[in-house]
Amino acid sequence: MALPPSDTPLYNHPLPDIEDWLRTQGCQQDEADLHRWHVKKTTWEADLWLEVDSLTVRYIGAAEDGRDIQRSFKYSLSRKDLDEVVFSGP
Repeated sequence: MALPPSDTPLYNHPLPDIEDWLRTQGCQQDEADLHRWHVKKTTWEADLWLEVDSLTVRYIGAAEDGRDIQRSFKYSLSRKDLDEVVFSGP
């Protein structure tokens, strides 16, 4: 399945395409809570939630004091922009 162009806002992506995009980024879907995803990279890990109007990301233990850092990004951002802000890490 081909994804829409990377400069397309995420709200113009069908849900299966969003899920495929998350999988290509190394995310794993929570089997019990299907709108929740987890990703683990070399230097950080995060939980992601597909909310009604935004993608919420919680970087686990990423703050200097060890607390989580949480950010939300509107679906009006392009997939390319979200790749850069979400998957570059905290």
